[in-house]
Amino acid sequence: VESGNSTFSHLCVLQQLTGTLTLAVFSAVLGSLQYGYSLGVINAPQKVIEQHYGRGRCVVKGMLMVNVLAVIAGLLMVLAKMWKPHVMVIAGRCVMGFYCGLSSGLVPMYIGEIAPMAYRGSLGTLHQLAIVTGILLSQVLGLEFLLGNDYYWPLLLGLSGAPAVLQSLLLPLCPESPRYLYIKRGMVEEAKNSLRRLKGEYDPSADLEEMRREKEEVEKEAQVSIAVLVRSSLYRQQLFVALMMHLSQQLSGINAIFYYSTAIFEKAGVTQPVYATIGVGVLNTVFTMVSVALVDRAGRRTLTLIGLGGMCICAVAMTVGLVYLRVYSWMSYVSMSAIFLFVCFFEIGPGPIPWFIVAELFSQGPRPAAIALAGCTNWTSNFIIGMTFPYIEALCGSYVFILFAVLLFGFTVFTYLRVPETKGKTFEEIAAVFKKGRKQTPGTRKTGTGTGTGTGTSTELEQLKSDSQA
Repeated sequence: VESGNSTFSHLCVLQQLTGTLTLAVFSAVLGSLQYGYSLGVINAPQKVIEQHYGRGRCVVKGMLMVNVLAVIAGLLMVLAKMWKPHVMVIAGRCVMGFYCGLSSGLVPMYIGEIAPMAYRGSLGTLHQLAIVTGILLSQVLGLEFLLGNDYYWPLLLGLSGAPAVLQSLLLPLCPESPRYLYIKRGMVEEAKNSLRRLKGEYDPSADLEEMRREKEEVEKEAQVSIAVLVRSSLYRQQLFVALMMHLSQQLSGINAIFYYSTAIFEKAGVTQPVYATIGVGVLNTVFTMVSVALVDRAGRRTLTLIGLGGMCICAVAMTVGLVYLRVYSWMSYVSMSAIFLFVCFFEIGPGPIPWFIVAELFSQGPRPAAIALAGCTNWTSNFIIGMTFPYIEALCGSYVFILFAVLLFGFTVFTYLRVPETKGKTFEEIAAVFKKGRKQTPGTRKTGTGTGTGTGTSTELEQLKSDSQA
């Protein structure tokens, strides 16, 4: 009985959201807020900017270091009018792009390493919540009577560096990731102190024992590079799922709406498109909060299926509304409703989940390479959509979202057939799901259940040794 009570109280302590943990997560997601602000800030003052173009390693320390990029980018854009505006804005956006790329990897990794198991999904979703909050903030400040005018637009763009200043002040107060300290640096006492700061006063022996076992597995497991990850058949299924999850996020057409929502609402016949765009941002934020509440209950796979399926239907409805707008004036309401619902379904699952599910699909060895490759895929597809959507819209006209509807249907089918549920599962259990679908070769015959730590690791090592490409 005493043992049971001790275990129960220990679990209760682990699941507490302490003040230090809250501060650490808040400080980390300021980087995501900045990312979202940078995504949305170009939309509102687009025409004003076009006129000016016509005229002329440790996680906490890592986040602190990349903040320098954000501050430099903000200064370049604030001072855009002092020299050639188009050169200054492009330079500032390029530097901010470097910051966003680094931050979008560091923030989910830090939160994932400090989050208690019971809140891993919810706290991981806060990364996306901060992004959409940044988008909404940029849309509100981008109103013409605020900062979205000819005089203040450099300040509007330059404010994207402001969260970096606040984050730089808060991060020194945050503890380093205990897993990083113990597994990577071998600093046991420092890891113990970090755990107590994050979770309050409790006996960290169980957590330290778990980290010790993980450290042993890390030392046994080969560190996998991106080249090996791409070529090896051992991780092919997990990698395929991870990349498709990130592609489904970007190729859904969501950023086409974020970047060009004002122009889309104008085409739909909305008299005040800027306010409709802000309405999209509000829904964006609200339904991300819904995802935060549901992701550890309903599961990753279920929410992703609901989101992708709903977005597919909305893309078809959006197309119907735009095509028949000239015939029926009330079709503008159909288009607007479809856009609003499209964003809601996106934030239920396809928006937040790909950012943290990659870490759940891979063990410690290939995880860094997988996160890097998935992030690269995400940003590349983001860039392609941002650059090509105006040309695709000019070519397809009102039928432009049919293309996204087809892609969304394909992603929905793929998720149903290939994406496993990771809620409440250990890394070994998730790996076992993929091993069931992997063909057994003579050199990789099972010698056990594959669910034990030692068996799973030795099997992976044997398969790596027998893979000539690896």
